[in-house]
Amino acid sequence: MTKPAAAAARATVYGYPRQGQNRELKKAIEGYWKGRVTADALRDTAAGLRRSNWRQLTEAGIHEVPTGDFSFYDHVLDTTVMVGAIPARHRTAVDADALDGYFAMARGTQDVAPLEMTKWFDTNYHYLVPELGPDTVFSADSAKQVAELKEALALGLDARPVLVGPVTYLLLAKPAPGVAADFDPLTLLDRLLPVYGEVLADLRAAGAEWVQLDEPALVQDRTPADLNAAGRAYRDLGALTDRPKLLVASYFDRLGDALPVLAKAPVEGLALDFTEAAAANLDALAAVGGLPGKRLVAGVVNGRNIWVNDLEKSLSTLGTLLGLADRVDVAASCSLLHVPLDASAERDIEPQVRRWLAFARQKTAELVTLARGLAQGTDAIAAGLAANRADLASRAGSPITRDPAVRARTAAVTEADGRRSQTYPERTGAQRAHLGLPLLPTTTIGSFPQTGDLRAARADLRAGRIDTAGYEERIRAEIQEVVAFQEKTGLDVLVHGEPERNDMVQYFAEQLTGYLATQHGWVQSYGTRYVRPPILAGDISRPRPMTVRWTTYAQSLTDRPVKGMLTGPVTMLAWSFVRDDQPLGDTARQVALALRDEVADLEAAGTSVIQVDEPALRETLPLRAADRAAYLAWATEAFRLSTGGVRPATQIHTHMCYAEFGDIVQAIDDLDADVISLEAARSHMQVARELAAHGYPREAGPGVYDIHSPRVPGVDEAAALLREGLKAIPAERLWVNPDCGLKTRGWTETRSSLEHLVGAARAVRAELSS
Repeated sequence: MTKPAAAAARATVYGYPRQGQNRELKKAIEGYWKGRVTADALRDTAAGLRRSNWRQLTEAGIHEVPTGDFSFYDHVLDTTVMVGAIPARHRTAVDADALDGYFAMARGTQDVAPLEMTKWFDTNYHYLVPELGPDTVFSADSAKQVAELKEALALGLDARPVLVGPVTYLLLAKPAPGVAADFDPLTLLDRLLPVYGEVLADLRAAGAEWVQLDEPALVQDRTPADLNAAGRAYRDLGALTDRPKLLVASYFDRLGDALPVLAKAPVEGLALDFTEAAAANLDALAAVGGLPGKRLVAGVVNGRNIWVNDLEKSLSTLGTLLGLADRVDVAASCSLLHVPLDASAERDIEPQVRRWLAFARQKTAELVTLARGLAQGTDAIAAGLAANRADLASRAGSPITRDPAVRARTAAVTEADGRRSQTYPERTGAQRAHLGLPLLPTTTIGSFPQTGDLRAARADLRAGRIDTAGYEERIRAEIQEVVAFQEKTGLDVLVHGEPERNDMVQYFAEQLTGYLATQHGWVQSYGTRYVRPPILAGDISRPRPMTVRWTTYAQSLTDRPVKGMLTGPVTMLAWSFVRDDQPLGDTARQVALALRDEVADLEAAGTSVIQVDEPALRETLPLRAADRAAYLAWATEAFRLSTGGVRPATQIHTHMCYAEFGDIVQAIDDLDADVISLEAARSHMQVARELAAHGYPREAGPGVYDIHSPRVPGVDEAAALLREGLKAIPAERLWVNPDCGLKTRGWTETRSSLEHLVGAARAVRAELSS
């Protein structure tokens, strides 16, 4: 048996799912936006969800609950409010009504653009990018953080406020509109630290013993200036006398050169990820002599995936750490925001398989078990260890996980399978002749509004209130409406609108072998947008065509080309909970081969434009540069394997959105797609300039319509963005499209926005021909 720890280990988490069991927060916020829910009712719902979360955690045995992690939209936006960095264009709205102003920053209004939105490191969570400049004045507003701490303390709980750390906040920020592009927000650190000092003093006065400052940006490659800034930040904050104890947390990867900087800082604790980078963080911690006199919070349970933890392996890691810190506590590797709430609610998953899964509630139970084993020895958790060994063995030996035919096909793949028969310059002429498109061709990204009627039809089908024939008649009617609208509006390349699809990943996962679908596995993507990532449990194959029927039906309604719409292999992995028992590249090749079959069937059915979306290509990019070449090699290979078998005249599109693309332009080129559409409206055509700087030789459509805002851009606004795009991309290679799919928008704004988009394209075409 293992020996008990010298000090009783405690279990904690950094954050918890916000939405509630039935997405109560989403419904309340959207009700508020529509005027059906009052501000007070919204706040009451939020308070109830916080109490419920804390109750679940404490009843499970978590010793220290997080506060401040709860958000109406985004925790980085909450930090912007906390430090008073409100953009000038939103100041009036925030001063008039703090809640409405908050949502205006997130979503925009008809008159004012929102903050830019992008991915939170290598996750599918989106944050609102702070806008800063040399004239930014910070001011402390700790009201939210103090109020939520007091709520927890009033319930008699041990609570630890969690804040985005000052260094990460500045490293995530961008120059505000009108500020020089080379402005470095990190130069504002000395101006920001006193504001954090005020917030820390307020939290201490409210009863905080510890405050957690999250610094995930320090697991990325950082310059000496960045590391010096981190050292200065925690030297200054640590020197404050009127403050709580400080726990500096990192996650998602290894700390590297930042670890010795934080280890010697005058703070009372560090929290490290021992799942994504266990060996590297262990070695680095030992190399600096450990954390004598400090608290170490060890993230040994994966906070981003849903498989049961290997408890004995985690206990071994924890045992190694015992001699490296004054006390060792047990945590998930990051906030549990990134996993669903409760696996026990998944009644449609076979019970044997459900034993392999650990959502947020199950992960808290694992943490408590590990803390007890660390504190009392393995005899105290013998039954739990035995059950865990059985669960792990059940999964490893299950026939669900291995299909010999799939593995044989994957092993037979050759380099030639991932190459088109002609190069892009050779095939582009055939495509243009076949399609006959005008200069600046217009299209959309794929999805059209998912109306309440469509969602109700799917619910009625599941409940047996309508039969399959009735449901399919509803889908046909929707496709007819979408195609007719696009023709009337004047779009050049049409889509069928995807009315039959519940989600761009889940829809395909439900038709592929090897995937499991959940009923209640909701995870926040951004704001009130929640997705149910499917679970990739075994080897992947495609039993039958998945999209051909509805795509060809749409094509039968029009003489204009209709795009076939597929989700690419990397995104199928990134937006699923992927298996962890084989290399990701192997799984990607399996998915790619399944998609290759679908591409072939679409082409055989007469589809001449096929879009294979890869919005997650940048999202999944490893945080450390040293790890990126290997990832990009298999990621781009998987895309080419999906599309490499088509004829030269078939035009392959791809799409990416809401990420930083500048450092993967070569990989985008390596995909060998003929056309790429990208998000660009909120970032003011930044990606177009990045493509030009690289010398990107293919066609591209940087978006001129921000679909994540309810505002409708006018013709002049879209035309101005289009002209900005033309400064970087020649007219013969420039497409006109929205930033992303229109699934989340309403029909009224969609109609107006697309009419304006087409109007802008026509106006700029006329300018070019004059």
